[in-house]
Amino acid sequence: MDITSAVFIGSAVDVKKCPEPVFPEYAFLGRSNVGKSSLINMLTGVKGLAKTSSTPGKTQLINHFLINEKWYLVDLPGYGYAKVSKQMRKSFSTFITGYLNKRENLVCLFLLLDGRIPFQKIDEEMVNWLGKNSVPFVLVYTKADKISNRELQKNVKTMKDALKASWDTLPPVFYTSSKDKTGKKELLSYIGQLNASVR
Repeated sequence: MDITSAVFIGSAVDVKKCPEPVFPEYAFLGRSNVGKSSLINMLTGVKGLAKTSSTPGKTQLINHFLINEKWYLVDLPGYGYAKVSKQMRKSFSTFITGYLNKRENLVCLFLLLDGRIPFQKIDEEMVNWLGKNSVPFVLVYTKADKISNRELQKNVKTMKDALKASWDTLPPVFYTSSKDKTGKKELLSYIGQLNASVR
């Protein structure tokens, strides 16, 4: 699948204020500074579509983009950034979980993990929360160009080892790099397959 158009639709802090759920929807979520905005810009081919920043925690709203006039891509706030206030972190958590639990047209969540570092406890908690709440998701490792494949696979093994006690089968795992466009074809193909299945 190719992306021929990507248009910002709007931002919201409450799922009730999101656009009408008339299209299939794919959301991107990860810890702050995981490279989410860069990945979204790489996938869409539109530089600056999602706002990137050297300051983690920049995305603080639920941002909707209409892709090819056929489906929504959603940029969710990053989680786990210590320098925002506890009240703000709680606010983020509340509307992220509210969105994930209530957004009826959400087809799949793409949970981003930083390929450079071992699996984090906060990511483990998020994966298990998604499972318990029956949210469909896949795992997407970012920044694959910044680490050797050996180290990346070591970090993936850490993730699988951490989850094997509570998961019989893990969802699909993708590897990406915003710099060299690794994973772009695979992710868009996966979304295309899901779009075809929900028509």
